[in-house]
Amino acid sequence: MQSLELFEATEQSQPQRLGPAAMVLRGVALPHVRELMPAIEVIEAMSPFRHMVTPGGFTMSVALTNCGALGWTTDRRGYRYTAVDPETGAPWPAMPEAFARLANEAAAVAGFDGFKPDACLINRYLPGSRLSLHQDRNERDYDAPIVSVSLGMRAVFLFGGHSRTDPAVKVSLHHGDVVVWGGADRLRYHGVMPLKDEPHALLGSQRINFTFRKAG
Repeated sequence: MQSLELFEATEQSQPQRLGPAAMVLRGVALPHVRELMPAIEVIEAMSPFRHMVTPGGFTMSVALTNCGALGWTTDRRGYRYTAVDPETGAPWPAMPEAFARLANEAAAVAGFDGFKPDACLINRYLPGSRLSLHQDRNERDYDAPIVSVSLGMRAVFLFGGHSRTDPAVKVSLHHGDVVVWGGADRLRYHGVMPLKDEPHALLGSQRINFTFRKAG
């Protein structure tokens, strides 16, 4: 794998391109953190984080929940979006306005104007958690981008090609960074390397990541 030597984001800087329609927006979420954190607590109280099981029977190391009209789920029957949280039997929590606003603003900076996500997958990583290389293919609208927000501990994001065996770059993501990819880059493989225990001043030994999608 190739490496990109990237610095910690403590403030906004120039967008960093990962592909023709993919970029890292350093620190873009920082002005929104005071609104995002309480909203995450509200969502978790309604639809708790849980470790889902993949179709192959493996329990995911990353805990997750959702907000928005649709939520991503997985079990032995497969990957899919649902309007109802299968654990509570109730609709997923509504997407907070602060979430939707950040997603729209970040997408616009990356060249995707008018992005209105209907799904937000929220992942909680603890030390050792990882996400293997995969494509986001369960959405109906591939014209819309993926917007991924990082809070808390540093993570190493893997951004590969259109085949699982293509080389991937390693991108160090820090608190407040946002990655946006769509267009020609929409179906590129991506993942997260096992998280090192490097506690963050605000979130401690965890990373919260939420990815916005147009799923329906």
